[in-house]
Amino acid sequence: MEHQRFEGERTLMRIHIGESDRWEHKPLYEAIVELCRREGFSGVTVLRGVGGYGSASRIHTDKILRLSQDLPIVIEVVEYSERIEKILPRLDEMVGGGLITLEKVRVILYRSKK
Repeated sequence: MEHQRFEGERTLMRIHIGESDRWEHKPLYEAIVELCRREGFSGVTVLRGVGGYGSASRIHTDKILRLSQDLPIVIEVVEYSERIEKILPRLDEMVGGGLITLEKVRVILYRSKK
């Protein structure tokens, strides 16, 4: 899939979920990546945290004795704001517990390797 180069003002969406969150029998982060790809988004990055806590204040960590715990996942997407706004209702259905934030960013470089 070829993407247009884009620079300038865009929106950064961050989705904070847990590693064990699921959607239709698959990891939620995978389902979100697939949704963004189907929508033709320019790219998505999934980050796995080493620790953190959310609204329940339960600490999740990657310490050796707690490897089975639900580690934090952050999904980052930089895209045109209209395209992000379009998928927010779908994300609202998919994300049972978590946090979604939006902020304005300035893209200075986006290209594939030559």
